[in-house]
Amino acid sequence: MGGRTEEALELWREGTHRLLAGELEEAVDLFTRSLEAEPTAEAYTFRGWAYSFAGRLPEAIEECRKAIATDPSFGNPYNDIGCYLMEQGDGEGAIPWFEKAKQASRYEPRHFPYLNLGRLRAARGEIAEAVAEFEGALAESPDDPMALKFLEMLRYKVN
Repeated sequence: MGGRTEEALELWREGTHRLLAGELEEAVDLFTRSLEAEPTAEAYTFRGWAYSFAGRLPEAIEECRKAIATDPSFGNPYNDIGCYLMEQGDGEGAIPWFEKAKQASRYEPRHFPYLNLGRLRAARGEIAEAVAEFEGALAESPDDPMALKFLEMLRYKVN
């Protein structure tokens, strides 16, 4: 690994730490510096995540689009765009993004787009489709408590 790559990775790690500590401005600065050292899908995605925490959803979506352009195999930005669109009230627009996230070759935690699509479908009254999504989440992460909880609630609703 070259010096710029190591520097970018270290800045990204520190930015992630700051983001999780709620230090949004510091996190954005560190992600920006990471991107200046070497553009990565991770740094764009996490800078978008920081923007979303600040309520800056259009900017968060744009960061995710940059992440996808940098590395289309990275699944997180597809899922994040879906979440941001749902937050903006565009559930229909979110669906293809969750589907793309499910297909991405490089994505952890892989069950998230299934959970998000399941929640969306359940809210729309599409119970059978929601159940299928939560079962898909469990296929990826067998003990996921959220998927288990939603499946139990949906099965109770049906019976």
